[in-house]
Amino acid sequence: MRVAILSGSVYGTAEEVARHAERLLRQAGLEAWHDPRASLADVQAFAPQAFLVVTSTTGMGELPDNLQPLYFAIRDHLPAWGGLPGGVIALGDASYGDTFCGGGELVRELYAELGIREVVEMLRLDASETVTPESDAEPWLAAFGAALRA
Repeated sequence: MRVAILSGSVYGTAEEVARHAERLLRQAGLEAWHDPRASLADVQAFAPQAFLVVTSTTGMGELPDNLQPLYFAIRDHLPAWGGLPGGVIALGDASYGDTFCGGGELVRELYAELGIREVVEMLRLDASETVTPESDAEPWLAAFGAALRA
């Protein structure tokens, strides 16, 4: 199964989690692809059979600048990805209250518009509680990989 991993990062942490996810999903026998600068055409050329988005949150619950062009291109074109499985890993800081992991919530809303079904509930990684988000994501990634293979 081909899994497109899209990432949005401000300081690089979400991108590191995405790279780690790519390695783990490959080790689990999936064809994982991650390009932090991917365009819609790049994603479509890969012909994904599943999606994983790893994103941090900026400002008032927004997506990082590097993910916004792809996010808006997908929203504008609404590719025929309905029914595909997906997952979201959201990074944030709980001290921001209502906007905690808002970037991930935006991705979940986009999934709903596209008809992508979340196979594992969104993982929220709180920067105020963890210094090892890559390893903290491993149990979730194992469940995500198992759900894709099922």
